[in-house]
Amino acid sequence: MGLETKPLSTLHEKASYDPADFDVPTGREEEWRFTPLSRLKGLHDGSAVASGGGVAVSVEAAPEVVVETVGRDDQRVGKAYVPTDRISAQAYAVFEKATVVTVPREAVASTPTVLTFTGGGGVAYGHTVIKLEAMAEAVVVLDHRGSALYADNVEFVVGDGATLKVVSLQDWADDAVHVSHHHAQLGKDATFRSFVVTLGGDLVRLSPSVSYTAPGGDADLTGLYFVDAGQHLEHRLLVDHSQPNCRSNVVYKGALQGEQAHAVWIGDVIIRVEAEGTDTYELNRNLLLTDGARADSVPNLEILTGEVAGAGHASASGRLDDEHIFYLQARGIPFEEARRLVIRGFFGQLIEKIEVEELRERVMAKVEAELAG
Repeated sequence: MGLETKPLSTLHEKASYDPADFDVPTGREEEWRFTPLSRLKGLHDGSAVASGGGVAVSVEAAPEVVVETVGRDDQRVGKAYVPTDRISAQAYAVFEKATVVTVPREAVASTPTVLTFTGGGGVAYGHTVIKLEAMAEAVVVLDHRGSALYADNVEFVVGDGATLKVVSLQDWADDAVHVSHHHAQLGKDATFRSFVVTLGGDLVRLSPSVSYTAPGGDADLTGLYFVDAGQHLEHRLLVDHSQPNCRSNVVYKGALQGEQAHAVWIGDVIIRVEAEGTDTYELNRNLLLTDGARADSVPNLEILTGEVAGAGHASASGRLDDEHIFYLQARGIPFEEARRLVIRGFFGQLIEKIEVEELRERVMAKVEAELAG
C-alpha cells in the first residue's frame, strides 16, 4: 500500500506500511527532537535485526475470548492502523507472527485477558490485534517485562457499542528499549478506556492514538510514569476527531527524580471540520522531585470547526508543594514520610482507576519502591 498524506497536522503528515517512505530520523525533526536516537540502538534506521532471545508472548485469556497466533497475511492485521513513523513501519514490515485476541459479538469477558511480553535480551518486532465485536465487553492487560530491544504495533478495534478497558504496563529491566504504537479505532457508541503505566526501561517511547469511524465514540486515555536517573520515558498521544458527537479525555501524570531523568509528553488533539459536537480535554502534570530532572510537556489542540461542545488542555511541571510538606511536618510527620504522602496523593486518584486489583497493588508497590529508592 502506498503513502497516505495527512496535511492537516504537521506532526502526523504521512502514513505508510513501508519504512522506505519515511526518512531516517536525524533528531532535527519535530517528532524526533526529544528522543535520544543513539539510545534506540538501530531501531530507527533499520540496522537492528531481529535475533534470538527476543520477546516471548504468553496469553492468559478469559473463557469467552478467542486467541490466535497468525501470519502476516491475516486480513485482520494492519486493517485499523497504518504506521505513521519509521520505527512503526519497520516493526510492521518485519514481524513474523501476530497475536490476535477476539471478543465475540455481545460476549462479556468474565475475567481480564492478560498478555505477557517477556524480553529475553535480544532484538524483536511484534504485532498485536485486540478486536471487540459489536456490544462486547472486555478488560485486557499488556504486561511488558524482562530485557529487549523491542518495537511493536498494537491495534485495538472496538466495535459498535462495545467497551474495551486496557492496562498497558511497561515494567522492563533497566537496559530495555521499547518503541510502541497503540492505535484504537472506535465504532459507533464504542467506549475505550486506556491506562498506561511506564516505570521500567532505559528508553521507552509509547505513542497511543485514537480514531473514530462513527458518532458516539468515547475515549479515556490515562497514564502514569515514574522516571529515574538516566531514564528517558516518552509518551506521544494523538486523538483524531473526524466524526460528530464523540468524546475524549486525556490525563497523564509523571514524577521524576535523579540526574538526567527525562520525561516527554506530547498531546495532539485534532478536531476536523466534520467533527461537530466534539467534547475533548487533555491534561499533563509533572512532579520534579530532584534537581537534574527534566520534563518536556507539549499539548497541541487543532480545531477546524466552530461547533464543539468543549475543547481544552492544561500542562504544568513543578516541584513538590512546600506548603503541603510543611502542613504535614507541623503535625509531627517526618519529612520523608510527608514527601511520600504528597506523592501518593498526586498519583492516588489515577491508580484507583486501574481495573485489575492485583495490578493496582503492583503499581502502588512499584511507586513506593521508587520513593524508597
